[in-house]
Amino acid sequence: MRRLLVLQHVPGEPLGHLDPLLRRAGLRLRYVNFGREPHARPDVKRYDGVVVLGGPMNVDQQDRHPHLTHEIELLQEATARNLGVLGICLGAQLLAAALGADVRPAPVPEIGWVPLEPRPDAAGDPLLRHIGHGQRVFQWHAQTFDLPPGAVHLAGSPTCPNQAFRHGERAWGFQFHLEADPALIGRWLQVPAYRAEAQQYGGESHPERVQQETPHHAPTAAAVAERVFSEFVGLSGPRRRFHHLPTRPRT
Repeated sequence: MRRLLVLQHVPGEPLGHLDPLLRRAGLRLRYVNFGREPHARPDVKRYDGVVVLGGPMNVDQQDRHPHLTHEIELLQEATARNLGVLGICLGAQLLAAALGADVRPAPVPEIGWVPLEPRPDAAGDPLLRHIGHGQRVFQWHAQTFDLPPGAVHLAGSPTCPNQAFRHGERAWGFQFHLEADPALIGRWLQVPAYRAEAQQYGGESHPERVQQETPHHAPTAAAVAERVFSEFVGLSGPRRRFHHLPTRPRT
């Protein structure tokens, strides 16, 4: 049975849409929640893939959250071993840092439903080929990253040029929250610190605006998430390579 390591930073940021896909695929999941086990030091050698979720901390806060240093080292080993890796939001920033890229405050924080702009190489990518131009994806971040050396640029947004990248054949960083479903978004908007942040930025980031837009954009985003994450699930084992996957199901 394939084993997947899931690195979680706070209880309120789980796998979301990705969870049922992983379970249906029969993967054996091991969660490490650093919010509850800040001194945990999992060994990536025991796993076929790694998912690193989001969180309210920043990559440069390693003095306050020492586990971030271990996560960067773990991701360096995971990519060197060519494991399936998916970094989401903070996870993408940690993956970028692990690969030698700079992570810093974003010029414009993004909270809410933002249109994604796939780059030309996205059309040939096994995951991002499922995302069309202008697809609205859910965002909640105030940090951004440079592209790591050798990475393939897959997507940007009007205010954040680096939204998605692939490094090698099986490591992806997504700045956006494709895993977030309406229930999860609703919970985030009720967390006092999260809600205060969204109110601070106002405009399209205001909690009421996000609540109004979620029913309109969430169904399409969920269908895209199903396709994107299904591809990652298929790649998270040790045998399959992305260039063996057909562009569409054969009949």
